Amino acid sequence: MRLGTLDRSVLSSFLRLFAIFVLGAPLLFVLGDVTENLDRYLEQGVPFESVALSYVFTYPQFIFWCFPIAGLLATIFTIHPMTIHSEIMAAKAGGISFRRLVVPLLVAGALLSGVGIVLADIAPRSMEIAAELRGERERRQAWRNNFVYVTDAGESLTARRLTVNDGVILGAALQRFPQESDQPVRYILADEVRWVEGSGWFFEDGYRRELHPDGREVTVRFESSLVRSLEESPEELLATFREPDEMTYAELSRFSDRLLRSGSEVGEILTKRGQRIAIPAATLVIVLFGAPLATSSKRGGAAYGIGISLATTILYLLLFRVSGAFGYAGTLDPTAAAWIPNVVFLGAGLVLMGRVRT
Repeated sequence: MRLGTLDRSVLSSFLRLFAIFVLGAPLLFVLGDVTENLDRYLEQGVPFESVALSYVFTYPQFIFWCFPIAGLLATIFTIHPMTIHSEIMAAKAGGISFRRLVVPLLVAGALLSGVGIVLADIAPRSMEIAAELRGERERRQAWRNNFVYVTDAGESLTARRLTVNDGVILGAALQRFPQESDQPVRYILADEVRWVEGSGWFFEDGYRRELHPDGREVTVRFESSLVRSLEESPEELLATFREPDEMTYAELSRFSDRLLRSGSEVGEILTKRGQRIAIPAATLVIVLFGAPLATSSKRGGAAYGIGISLATTILYLLLFRVSGAFGYAGTLDPTAAAWIPNVVFLGAGLVLMGRVRT
């Protein structure tokens, strides 16, 4: 799409306002959290410097939450002033319809949704660091001794020591129990196991042992063997508990699979996983909804824009909370619970866009 002068003007105004709102709005979250929790952090002996630094690391998460709100505010304060000053009417007189006028906003909304999806996988890491700085979570260990871990493949891993930084397991034994009565019990033992990024775990200087139901025993020694059934990374083998906000989309998927195998409820985890995509996607949806809404009246100035934005935000958050609660409880399909607010606002946006006089 070739950008004309009007396209560049609309896009420039939108992106400038979006940047201001998406970087400024999180300060309200920070202020609210400081007001509520600062005394508790200091009473627990957390140094003020650590608390302050923790808010730096929570900023990506707050920005992630603010993407739809910033998209709405930027759209309202781009389109509504153009309506008041008759710029949209002039554009129509020049042969540019309102739907064509907002195309740059929709393209920008789609691109920003993609940025938000990327940010959704960055924010959990920073949230984990923030929790450690505040003393809410023990600092991540770099090692683990004498443990047993049940893998995603259903195997039992016994290890003498795991060192995360260099990706090494010492004294490892991986055992698979048969699924059928005629299958053998399999053991893989190795003095050392090394993690190779992109490939997996290499068992070195060990042997593979199989015990068959008829009493036969087969043992094969090896110098190095890639065991593909062990898919967990060194960090995952630490098995430390983390909040859902501290997990990436892929980690939430694996965690939900583990919960399903153990018979636990997964409604909350699956709903939060769906929201990792739904929240950034809401940026585009909200732009589509806000553009025709902003041009629906020529009354008022900044106060009118703020009023529209506030009412829309409250409505979206209310719908987000209610549908999320149903998803957490398992009353509603988690994917549906995550996407219902977007679907409702998308439908409303299409109706409004269809009613705009072009």
